[in-house]
Amino acid sequence: MQMRHEYKHSINRMDYTILVSRLRGALSRDIHAGASGAYRVRSLYFDTPNDRALRDKVSGTDRREKFRIRRYPGSASPRIALEKKVKIHGLCCKTAAFLTEAECNNIIIGHDIEWMAADGRPLVAEFYSKIRGALLRPKAIIEYSREPFVYAAGNVRVTFDTNIRTGLFSRDLLNDAAPLVPAGDEIVLMEVKYDAFIPSFIVDLLQVDGRRASACSKYAIGRMYG
Repeated sequence: MQMRHEYKHSINRMDYTILVSRLRGALSRDIHAGASGAYRVRSLYFDTPNDRALRDKVSGTDRREKFRIRRYPGSASPRIALEKKVKIHGLCCKTAAFLTEAECNNIIIGHDIEWMAADGRPLVAEFYSKIRGALLRPKAIIEYSREPFVYAAGNVRVTFDTNIRTGLFSRDLLNDAAPLVPAGDEIVLMEVKYDAFIPSFIVDLLQVDGRRASACSKYAIGRMYG
């Protein structure tokens, strides 16, 4: 299990403009970003009846996990992925398993999902055990535009998430026409991820006075409005 460092920052539009301008000259664009430099991400998050994942995030619990199903609206790829994200002692890792549209719909509806128990994909079988044991259910759709930059040394990835929106009582992940509303103020979330180290010149590029790491979460923001 590859653990990575991950830091999140809530920044304003001016900081965003400054930082992107710096990174464009020093880091590469992610190959999935396309000509625009960004792509859309839509995720459906799952949680327990008492919102354990949300409460663990807000309280900063040292060891926590969350499950989501993610897709990329507008992309040429129809990829749908079940993902589990784990955070332990400040380090993160993510595992994923691809789903078909039919599998995705069955999981969301919660109908005819017994096939998951004996599925050959370990993550799918584990997710089934959490659906039955912890009563995980779909809670919120979160969609945003992501602008990613990468650097090979240290496997560094810096992303900027803008136009964050959430589903208004909708759990229809595959419906691009599903109603979405802005999730709070027009903030920008910057995420910095890397393996064992991050080159010092990147740290210098990312310095903006007054910004600090925060516990900000797109899932938590979306739950406030969706």
